[in-house]
Formats: sequence, structure tokens, C-alpha cells
Amino acid sequence: MRLRKQALGSRNLIGVRVEDARKKKGMKQKELLAQLQVRGVDMNASGLSKLEGQIRYVTDIELVALADILEVSVDYLLGRESRK
Repeated sequence: MRLRKQALGSRNLIGVRVEDARKKKGMKQKELLAQLQVRGVDMNASGLSKLEGQIRYVTDIELVALADILEVSVDYLLGRESRK
């Protein structure tokens, strides 16, 4: 497992929670990217890494797809509720 080289950014609220939810599901970034592609969300590995590092903005379409794939609520990803 690689460690993050850069400090977390401030361009989104969900990056840390996406990474946490993905890891709790035992999912690799590559698997998450494949599921995003199936849902019509075109993102590459660099984009996902930047999203998780909070150095990339997130669209509403991406937010909904990530919540669905990771089986969490949009409110959880936004930090408005705790994980159940």
C-alpha cells in the first residue's frame, strides 16, 4: 500500500470519506474506477487519486455515483452524518 506523498487539499469535502469507504469495502482504486465507468462516469486513476487527496473538485454526478458504488449516503460523503 502506498502512502500519500502530498498533504490533503481543500477542494472537496468527500475525498477522505471516499477513500475510507472504499478501503472498508476492500476495494482497490482500479475496481472503483471500473464501476464508475459502468455508470458513465469517466475518471482516470490520477483523477481518483486527486479526488481522494482532496486536490480535485467533484461533480454532482460523480458524488451520486460514488455514494451508490460505496453503498453510503451522499450526506455521509459530505460529512453530514456518521457511517452506519
